[in-house]
Amino acid sequence: MKIILLSVGKTDNMQFAQLIEEYRKRVNFYIPFDIQEVSDIKNRKNLSEKEQKTQEGNFLLKSLLPADYVVLLDDKGKQHTSTEFAQYLGKKSQIIPKRLVFIIGGPYGFSQEIYNVANEKISLSKMTYTHQMVRLIFAEQLYRAMTILHNEPYHHE
Repeated sequence: MKIILLSVGKTDNMQFAQLIEEYRKRVNFYIPFDIQEVSDIKNRKNLSEKEQKTQEGNFLLKSLLPADYVVLLDDKGKQHTSTEFAQYLGKKSQIIPKRLVFIIGGPYGFSQEIYNVANEKISLSKMTYTHQMVRLIFAEQLYRAMTILHNEPYHHE
């Protein structure tokens, strides 16, 4: 199984980008992990919220493969502790043969088309974070999950 983090737009804060890259490298020690970005919408100011979500959704859909297992990082999704997330990934690694794709939407969330292709939704918190912070938090939690699964001393309860 390969894990993909798919998101709208680039990480333009270099400090975040460096930390995200550090965790990407760490995760790759355990499991293939890639971060993919689709372009931001141009002329966003001239579009309605629905039009923005639709265009972003179309970009995201083009990045998905038919066999992908799609998980939306969505505030209405199921929340896990770090240990539960590790167990979740352990189970998924046994049943998903190809790509487990986690998606971060744009500023207004996801289009209905993206919700339609999603297999499930996970929430990282009830709080709202910037999309750049979500990338970092997800990458760190993915690394933490890998260390939990391998009984390494990174996570403490």
